[in-house]
Amino acid sequence: LAWEYLRRHPDYRLDWLRHRRRSQTHQATQQAALRWGLRLLEDPALDARDAHPAWLPGHDAVVQLHPDADPPPDALTFTFWHIPGHKQLLHDGKGLALIARSPGHCARFALAPGLEDGMAVAYANRGSGGGAAAPTRSATLATARPRPAPAAMLELHTLQALDATLAGASLREVAEGLFGADAVAADWHADGDLRARVRRMVRRGNALMRGGYRRLAQLPPLEKGRFDGDAKRP
Repeated sequence: LAWEYLRRHPDYRLDWLRHRRRSQTHQATQQAALRWGLRLLEDPALDARDAHPAWLPGHDAVVQLHPDADPPPDALTFTFWHIPGHKQLLHDGKGLALIARSPGHCARFALAPGLEDGMAVAYANRGSGGGAAAPTRSATLATARPRPAPAAMLELHTLQALDATLAGASLREVAEGLFGADAVAADWHADGDLRARVRRMVRRGNALMRGGYRRLAQLPPLEKGRFDGDAKRP
């Protein structure tokens, strides 16, 4: 979800375009990625179904997999093809990352150097204080729960409102696209609830695009003065 807001940011899209055109140095590209909370820039044309943004480490969602140096007799083994879901393996600029997706779920793993298929594996998760106990594969996947329907609709409407305003639509035009022309004709007033609701969605979408996405990605907030998402570029 964080990616859907970040990829709409005009300045992020500009950084990606510069990267694609090779108009800036590798160091500048890396600095740009770090500024957005990524290890590598990801193509903003890809939506969340196809993109695999390499967020900076430090959040609880990533499970670390290490070779178990002293495994018990019944130790779990790392068996790539037994992990449920559609699997994608990529290098995120620092190490190997594994993403396993199934309907309503997404599990992310960081693979330690030296881990091979069939090895005894130890799990570590920052959210569990280091992960002394190895969770089952199903328990690991269960940590990623689908959002309830009302929250999903809120995000859908917020993204649609954001897209419309970025394209130059007025608040009334946004409302017509979301709720229909008849509803707007009946309920659109200067101090009406419908107008206030649309205004809140537009404001929320802009706030998430301009830094709020970091909370969704479990990243720390931007340092004051380091980068301002609303600042004009030279």
